[in-house]
Amino acid sequence: MDTRELLEGRRTQLIAMRRDFHAHPELAFEEHRTAERVAAHLASLGIEVHTGIGGTGVVGVISGGDGGEAIGLRADMDALSITERNEFPHRSRHPGRMHACGHDGHTTMLLAAAEALAVRRNFRGTVYLIFQPAEEGEGGARAMIEDGLLDRFPMEAVFGMHNWPGLEAGHFAVHRGPVMACADRFDIEVRGHGAHGAMPHLGVDPVLAGAALVQALQSVASRTVDPLDSIVVSVTQFHAGEAYNVIPDRAQLCGTVRAFRPEIQERVEATMQRLCAGVAAAFGASVHFEYRRGYPPTINDLSAAALCASVAEDVVGSQGVHLQFRPSMGAEDFAYFLMERPGAYVWLGNGPGEGGCTLHNPHYDFNDEVLLTGARYWVRLAETRLPADRP
Repeated sequence: MDTRELLEGRRTQLIAMRRDFHAHPELAFEEHRTAERVAAHLASLGIEVHTGIGGTGVVGVISGGDGGEAIGLRADMDALSITERNEFPHRSRHPGRMHACGHDGHTTMLLAAAEALAVRRNFRGTVYLIFQPAEEGEGGARAMIEDGLLDRFPMEAVFGMHNWPGLEAGHFAVHRGPVMACADRFDIEVRGHGAHGAMPHLGVDPVLAGAALVQALQSVASRTVDPLDSIVVSVTQFHAGEAYNVIPDRAQLCGTVRAFRPEIQERVEATMQRLCAGVAAAFGASVHFEYRRGYPPTINDLSAAALCASVAEDVVGSQGVHLQFRPSMGAEDFAYFLMERPGAYVWLGNGPGEGGCTLHNPHYDFNDEVLLTGARYWVRLAETRLPADRP
């Protein structure tokens, strides 16, 4: 049966499934209901199922015949700590938790693809369906890898997909190289000497030193990194003092660094350390600087990206595939998979209309009109990467 026809016949059920996931959001490593439903659905299709990988991760295994290679297709399952502001019937039933990033749609698209792949079996090799927990800042991809995912399910390549508001619904963006940035964090404690607010000469003001440091850190992007290398250094927190008339002993600065290349991360960390020491010395204060690496940059393999672009063109036509779409300074833990295996991470347009609200927004909803497009892409990708007629 043709993939389009097969999936079109399941449209109503798939929309209901997606909306059920949306109504029952679960946070990182707490995706028990979601994982159970995913595993049960895969099992109902006769697909081999493995659960509890990396905590609440699920892997389905579909064989298309003896021999051939193996690939992984990944969907994330977790929700965000956001109170939903929508009023439609499938809004979150759990205050403070919401599918505000479309992982409900990602999970449903991969389940839909599983149905088509299990029926058609029009490929040679193995497809691993990876339903990942805890993408939203908790590193579920790394947890699955550390739990032996790639050893238990050896794959030559791995692929991911994320919906993208602002890109026309049903269109694809495929990047040749960087897609998403790293997400590093820093904490800076400026230590001075407290004094009466009316007698600042008797102390060492950490607020003044901290303010100077905030300004100095802006030079990291503007004066120490090549202008052609995208970099963001943002101080997002500044905490100091408790009274109007007291100069405090300490000030705390926190923030984030975003970049697309590991060597830029290293340069930024070293530069920030030097600036902290210099500003502290200039004001007679001391500084404790801590830099923590978060998600690495998500960087597509060029060959895998070319494959994904070709597959996307087969699904929606060349006019619906964007190869010059700007990457994002957001971060994504699919990067951990791409550090271990070649692959690519593509964006599927969620549209500017209904369902097109910005990600991580309390009014966001996944656009059900693109469910079948995403599922068809997954099926076509598997059948192209693992052709049935390969000798």
